[in-house]
Amino acid sequence: MLDGRVAVVTGSGRGLGRSYARALAAAGASVVVNDIDADVAEETVASIVGAGGAAVAEVGAVGGAEVADALVERAVGEFGRLDVMVTNAGALRDRTLRNTTDEDFDLVVGSHLRGTFTCGRAAAARFREQGEGGRLILVGSPAGQRASFGQTAYSASKGAIVAMMRTWAVEHAKIGVTVNAIVPTALTRMVATIPGLGELVEKVDRGEPVPADVRRRGLGTPDDVAPMIVYLASAASAEVTGQAIAAGGDRIALWTHPEQVAEQFHEGGWTPEAVAEAFAGPLKGELREYLPARGDG
Repeated sequence: MLDGRVAVVTGSGRGLGRSYARALAAAGASVVVNDIDADVAEETVASIVGAGGAAVAEVGAVGGAEVADALVERAVGEFGRLDVMVTNAGALRDRTLRNTTDEDFDLVVGSHLRGTFTCGRAAAARFREQGEGGRLILVGSPAGQRASFGQTAYSASKGAIVAMMRTWAVEHAKIGVTVNAIVPTALTRMVATIPGLGELVEKVDRGEPVPADVRRRGLGTPDDVAPMIVYLASAASAEVTGQAIAAGGDRIALWTHPEQVAEQFHEGGWTPEAVAEAFAGPLKGELREYLPARGDG
């Protein structure tokens, strides 16, 4: 399905990224594995090569242009081209707003959002130079689509990534580059601290199957998300771009693009009193639901 194609997967030493890299390689792609941990990056490469695939490791923390450019250069230097960029890497700091420091915010936004920006920019430049199209697969999160308590920086980053994806899809359509964001859900170490999921993560780590009812809710192993990555990397997805696509367990789904849900007009313009009347009347039933707070923030 991906014979002759070359992919970069950031943050692919562990978890979801590792599954993405292995699935792309199993489908025939040559893969540049990236991680900040050289040992786990090399372990992923060894597992791919041991299964008959082609892969190399490029160690570095995404964020700056230097690492992004190095990833693209490694793909071209080792395999002659670049066809797919999967921007998976990023750090996490589980903090409510009042507990989020400047350093926490900068680390999370720098790795997720800036890392996606620089890697996407470097890959798009290579795609334009090659003149044969390409695939940008950005990684969002449910935390960027709806309220996620304690995830100020992470939610901001993931929401911005999906917004950036839509703009890139428009900008690159004429050169045959598709741009999509996946919204993965899987039982990984990242979700182990969520109440009720820690025990499930431990079971998955021990190799136990995920219960059918859990899979139906969209939670499974990282390998359950990987087929979506392979599809989006392939020629079969040429007409799919600008989409936020949920994947996990037995479920895939499409997220809506933001759109207006209600509108009101007030002849001659609005006063504060008229706004209050609108929110107490016709707009009251149109207000969006939100998750209740879990603590004092």
